[in-house]
Amino acid sequence: MAQFSVRRTIAAPIEAVFAQAADFANAPKHVRGIKRVEMLTDGPVRVGTRFRETRVMFGKEATEEMEVVALTPPHGYVLGSETCGCRYRCEIRLTPAANGTDVVMNFDAQPLTFFAKIMCKLMGFMMKSVSKACEQDLEDLKAAVESRRAAT
Repeated sequence: MAQFSVRRTIAAPIEAVFAQAADFANAPKHVRGIKRVEMLTDGPVRVGTRFRETRVMFGKEATEEMEVVALTPPHGYVLGSETCGCRYRCEIRLTPAANGTDVVMNFDAQPLTFFAKIMCKLMGFMMKSVSKACEQDLEDLKAAVESRRAAT
């Protein structure tokens, strides 16, 4: 299994950070790595909400279907996805801090097939690229929340 964590502190209350982070439909407006999102489930975000997210990875567009598998407003959520023989899990955990909100993104990929297990061992460099993309996602979230807060 491959995994990593990235962290940022955002100068805003936990409720504001959660609202922006869990607004999957509008993510392309503030997260530069996300090109488009197609919501597959109507209504408010809840456990079971599904969407397709398209982003550029390794120079080409990739679309993944994700599902909200845990939701604890305003403390975070967990997204799950299964593709190419791997099960992916991305947890966003929010904690109030003296200067705003601490955000931790935990990502793990669990290979399910023999081929995926071999590829995970051979392609460790890919996780560095995914980690950098997640770091940029948190930077973009931080910029969006803090600029919105400054405007009000």
